[in-house]
Amino acid sequence: MEYHIFNALKKCRRHISFHTPGHKGTGLKKLLKSSDLDLTELSATDDLGSPTGPIAAAQRDIADICGAKRAYITTDGSSSGIFAMLYAARRAGGKVIVPRNSHKSVWNACRIVGLEPVIVQGEEKDGILSFPEAEKIASLLAVDEDICGMITVSPDYYGNVAPLKKYCETLHAYGRLMMVDGAHGAHLAFGDDRPMYAAGYADMWVDGAHKSLPTLTQGAVVFSNNLLFDGFLSEGLNIFRTTSPSFPVMASVEYGYKYTAENIGYIERVKAAVSNLKRSLPKLTFRPSDDWTKLCLDCAPLNINSALLAERLEKRRIYPEFADGRYVVFYLSPCTTPSDLNALRSALAMAVRNKKLRSTYVPRAAFPAPARTYSYLYALAQPCEYVSLEASIGRMSACNAGVMPPCIPVVAAGEIITEDAVRALITAPHTFGVENGNIKVVRRS
Repeated sequence: MEYHIFNALKKCRRHISFHTPGHKGTGLKKLLKSSDLDLTELSATDDLGSPTGPIAAAQRDIADICGAKRAYITTDGSSSGIFAMLYAARRAGGKVIVPRNSHKSVWNACRIVGLEPVIVQGEEKDGILSFPEAEKIASLLAVDEDICGMITVSPDYYGNVAPLKKYCETLHAYGRLMMVDGAHGAHLAFGDDRPMYAAGYADMWVDGAHKSLPTLTQGAVVFSNNLLFDGFLSEGLNIFRTTSPSFPVMASVEYGYKYTAENIGYIERVKAAVSNLKRSLPKLTFRPSDDWTKLCLDCAPLNINSALLAERLEKRRIYPEFADGRYVVFYLSPCTTPSDLNALRSALAMAVRNKKLRSTYVPRAAFPAPARTYSYLYALAQPCEYVSLEASIGRMSACNAGVMPPCIPVVAAGEIITEDAVRALITAPHTFGVENGNIKVVRRS
């Protein structure tokens, strides 16, 4: 028999990684050398569901490193942590403020735990949605006591860090919860970046340790600094986490935080190498980023489609995280080496001179302004039907549909579909929530 997945993985060996996971294929060699560490709940290994031994000790250490009162390891990625946070927050109200640029797990969790998302949208700048202003959050809190709080992504997929201090002051002034989806921000707990880390502001947050630390894929940690909700958070984790957690993944989570804490100099090394790369390519435009692990090359000034540039780089065994048509986004970590960045510099210098890539850039449709909105939960519960995108204008969406990457909904369930939304979906090369040119809408009575 042919082992399709295994063979595909073997083909990708020994490439240069500018994508997740953060170990970059080399950062865990000291920890995991064989499969004999793949164990289960034994008297010596502890139980993630009710830890009293080494898992409990590891969680305490991680909490101390990150400045949290409680830390809970999960082997289900950040998504299970988001589900658990919103499960706990549901006790404080039936609605939650959700910025448009939230990950799909936030929307899915709202659906499962019965929270009505109050959608807010920031301005679009250089083709990327910015974070909504704190004043907009305050205006919502002032008129609706059923809003339990807010969950915001920080940093986002392009390295933008949310105004956490302003959000925290606003939410806590109204006695509401602040939650952070920090799936891409575990590295901010270390060194000079600590002021941007969620621990100083959030009641609950989740780190996707595997995204930017030397940790196996799906390794994450949920944190709590509000012990009033800690029991509900723990309860939610026991509902949404797997009952068969991977012990190598758990071990790699602990390793990722402690390795990084003991090797802060690696972060400074990568930052210096990135600065050298940018100086050596003065004709290329890299989007300013709050987050050093996100290197965003703007291909609009080059008049090049970033997806085609990414394909060219892959032929040289260099794999970015994603390309959205305008930007190619490279994800770094403490395990990124100067030699990796030198290889990227050479490949970029060669690729952008390729004549076949010239004049291939096509501007994306502007992100549509939010339309008239009804209840998200109501729309999901109604009888529905599929109609063509052209016929959906003016109808109530029964699903989330958007452009990927970066997987942000152009229209959410309960929103009235506009011409601008349809235009954005029709012109995008890759979408979600659209099947064969059709979208799910609430059926008319």
